[in-house]
Formats: sequence, C-alpha cells, structure tokens
Amino acid sequence: DSLREDLVHEGFYFFYKDKFIVEREVEKMSKRWQNVVTPDSMVSQYGADTFRMYEMFLGPITDSKPWNTHGIDGVFKFLRKFYNLFHNKENAFEVSNEKPSKDEFKALHTCIQKVENDIEKLSFNTCVSHFMICVNELQALKCNKREILEPLVVLISPFAPHLAEELWQLLGNEPSVTTANYPTFNPTYLVESELTYPVMINGKMRAKIILPAEAGEDQALETALSTAEVQKWTDGMQVRKVVFVPKKILNLVVG
Repeated sequence: DSLREDLVHEGFYFFYKDKFIVEREVEKMSKRWQNVVTPDSMVSQYGADTFRMYEMFLGPITDSKPWNTHGIDGVFKFLRKFYNLFHNKENAFEVSNEKPSKDEFKALHTCIQKVENDIEKLSFNTCVSHFMICVNELQALKCNKREILEPLVVLISPFAPHLAEELWQLLGNEPSVTTANYPTFNPTYLVESELTYPVMINGKMRAKIILPAEAGEDQALETALSTAEVQKWTDGMQVRKVVFVPKKILNLVVG
C-alpha cells in the first residue's frame, strides 16, 4: 500500500520516492502519439537514395518492422563505396576500358543472378545485401572496368535512382538510365575452371591442391603425390586406397 501511495504515474514516466523512472514501450508510428519521423528530415541528412535503400534493407516488404535509424549509416557508407568505384583517390571520375578479369565478371554476374531472383520474390532487403557483397568484392579487386560498372549502375537503378542517374551520365550515356536494358545473368561466368581439393591422408587433411574442374582421379592422384606437403606424409609408405570425389575431395589411405 505504501508503494502505491508513493508511485505517481505521469504518461510514460514514473516518480517513486522522488526518483525518476522511465517506462519503455514500443509503438507504431502515429500522429496521435506524435512519434512520426518525417522523410524530409532523413533525406536532408542522408539523401533520398540512402533513405530509400535503408527502408528496403530493414526487412521483407510484407512484414511490419520497428523503425530504427541505427543502421542507416551502413547504407550511407555503402553508397559512398559504390560511388568510389567510379573515382580515383583524388575523387576524379576514372573508368577503365580494359577487359575485366574472371573474378570481376563472377562478382557482377553472381549479383545479377541473386538480385533477379530476389526481386521476383519482392525480397528487396536481400537485394541490398547482394549489392553490398558485390561492391566489397569489386573494391577488393580494385575494379574500375566499364564493362563491369556500367551494368551494375543499371542493376542498382531501381534501388538508388538518383545516384544511378548521375553515374550513368558520367559514363557518357544518354538518355536516362531508366531506358537501358536491365542486365541479364550469364551462367558461363560462374563456371569454375579450377577447383581447390583438400587432400586427406589417413583421415586427416594434410594439404590442398588446385586442379582443372574436369580433372579425374588419375590427374588428382598424380598432382597430389608430386606436392611436397603430401610427400611429407607418404614418404616411405604405399598408397593402399584412393577415394576421389569429383569437385570435392581426394582421400588417400597409406601404410
């Protein structure tokens, strides 16, 4: 009873024995509760593309999601990374016409495949994740190749239309990026020409070898036995059994 007498409730706050206590409550945005975040304030701080992509990144579009701005900086930094692919260290626009490498083509077409599939499912949040992965890979490869970046601009244009339009114009293209053909996935760029095989010797992994994707058991065994690491564990012993699983593993039993 004394507790009830000392406890005074004022809206979302409690005063108990002259102590200020905050009550936490999660609510939907509503004009009634005056807890609405206006898009204008977010756009003025981060830009329309960041705000747009962050809303997509919060989760599946069909689900209700709590509003939380803690992660918006991550989307903002991602768009800066994307923009920097087209610019050198002096922040000058610089794109190369060199032929891309196999890894660069792989990064682009992996992204195209996943974004195409997820757009069909309205899974925009995972599309944003795929863009982030692709940009990180291209950044690590120091890629500034037109043949990679130009289709990537078109691919991201529904998600970040303002940035895409600016980059499309800088690339010397007319008219708008919205008139360009959307990139199509080419599975040939995802076909591996070489594979890394773990080599197991008596049940323990002792080495790794790189083989052509079409390599068979004989080539795998010959390559393995010619490497110093495998020779270290097979010296003076006879290979009694070979278990070769294509595109997965080479297992040797020696004794």
